[in-house]
Amino acid sequence: MKHIVAKLAVVAGVLTASQLAEAAYFYRRTMMRGNAKVERTIKMAGTDWNQYMTLIGQRKEAMLIRDHREVSCESEDGLKLCANYFPGTDRTKLVICFHGYTSEGMKDFIGLSDYYLKRGYGMLLPDARAHGKSEGKYIGFGCLDRKDVLRWMEWAIKECGENIEILLHGISMGGATVLMTSGLMLPRQVKGIISDCGFTSPKEVFTHVLHNMYHLPAFPVIEISDYINRKKAGYGMDECNAAREVRNASVPILMIHGSADTFVPSCMCEEIYESCSAPKRKLIVEGAAHAESYYKDMEAYESALNEFISDVLEI
Repeated sequence: MKHIVAKLAVVAGVLTASQLAEAAYFYRRTMMRGNAKVERTIKMAGTDWNQYMTLIGQRKEAMLIRDHREVSCESEDGLKLCANYFPGTDRTKLVICFHGYTSEGMKDFIGLSDYYLKRGYGMLLPDARAHGKSEGKYIGFGCLDRKDVLRWMEWAIKECGENIEILLHGISMGGATVLMTSGLMLPRQVKGIISDCGFTSPKEVFTHVLHNMYHLPAFPVIEISDYINRKKAGYGMDECNAAREVRNASVPILMIHGSADTFVPSCMCEEIYESCSAPKRKLIVEGAAHAESYYKDMEAYESALNEFISDVLEI
């Protein structure tokens, strides 16, 4: 009997070590700069971007010939955050655009630059902490980035003046970021928030990924990763949840999501929408995969923006 108990103890120890190793591996490849790869994100998201590359290339070319410059600000915890700034022909309107996981400011909003710049808006395109040219070792998943949004708003008001009207527009992780920001005390210049395929929390989205894409149990990987992240990055993976934050929102919010999004399921959009206490609108684009809604149905997307913006800005 003692021999059997000893063997079971060894097996339990091996399993625990294996689970710890698995969790550490998951954490490194998803939460840390340099290990989180854009190619892996694109594969997980499953969106076929090849069909849009000609259009994206044309819009990037048109975007880059416009006047723009690199700018920076400092985060609450001392990181240098970098962005590209495109002044608008109307100095009273600015959209601050927040990109997705493993992307950069100058990538996710190339398509939408045609919409905003042609209508006179300035565009501020930050690189999130631990992305692009911004400093940082640990990815914030909106939980840390929402405080960075406040710093960029301060920069914008100083640059453009007290009469600036600001929109916040985020895609994927950026969409979650602007939703999480909605629960904070925002300056009066912020008139509206647009979230495209934003998730509720990093814990919930990675639980979904483990279950549905890798057919792996989330326990104990997520719990161990959460513990590591609290120690290293200083926040819990469900510490800030967009569905909870929008309960305190006062700024109008437009939520956009693709019905065929398998990376961040549209049910997260529904949950956030139902929780939102602010004036709200919702657009579900049929057949759109992750972050594809604008390209899948440009007319519906731009129409939703037109209606929302006409309500929230002094046009």
